[in-house]
Amino acid sequence: MLSPDELEHRLRTVGEQRYHIHHPFHKLMNAGELTKAQMQAWALNRYCYQAIIPKKDAIILSKADDPAFRREWRKRIIDHDGEDDAPGGMAKWIHLATSLGLDADVVASKKLALPATRFAVNAYVELVRDEPLMIGIASSLTELFSPVAIGERVPAMLKRYDYITEDTLAYFKPRLHQAPRDADFALSLVKTWATTEERQDAAVQALLTKCDILWAQLDALYHAYVSPGHIPPGAFQPATEG
Repeated sequence: MLSPDELEHRLRTVGEQRYHIHHPFHKLMNAGELTKAQMQAWALNRYCYQAIIPKKDAIILSKADDPAFRREWRKRIIDHDGEDDAPGGMAKWIHLATSLGLDADVVASKKLALPATRFAVNAYVELVRDEPLMIGIASSLTELFSPVAIGERVPAMLKRYDYITEDTLAYFKPRLHQAPRDADFALSLVKTWATTEERQDAAVQALLTKCDILWAQLDALYHAYVSPGHIPPGAFQPATEG
């Protein structure tokens, strides 16, 4: 059995080793070596993930009995869905995609997404739906590592892609404070609730699974749009759709 601080260290080690910031596709993006069509494919497929985040958070809310927990967790849904006249993360991602030359309705429909992308994001919803509340919360801890990825990605894109502006990347700026806020809250809960060796192992495995889900999405993009370039039937075709 680990102490709470030892559990946190173990969780952070998972992210340091397995977060998708280490994926070859992500490294190509930061190096400025992706074509515009490949960037379009990334934005279009990533929207599938953005679109299920409020759904998985709603599932987590449905499992919680504590009003204080629900008040804190529902901030995540507002962040992504928006509120009143303030656009949320989903709308900002659509803006990112259209700024890259994609059609908003096509992106929102998800009909041109890779099959593996859809399988991966559905696996995340199923994990949160089928497992206990703590597992869903632990799976969200990839947000511990999100600010590092954003801190690398945004300056690299602005420097290396002349068609990308700060307005294009408006999605990422609020995430620099939203993600740490959410991650700190979730981490505190996991450290408090994981009071047995079995619970601690389950929390670590949940984070590993989430890292695998994010990695699998980039695997699919790399296979289809970088090498060997096998685009499945019905998926986004840069030559004709881009």
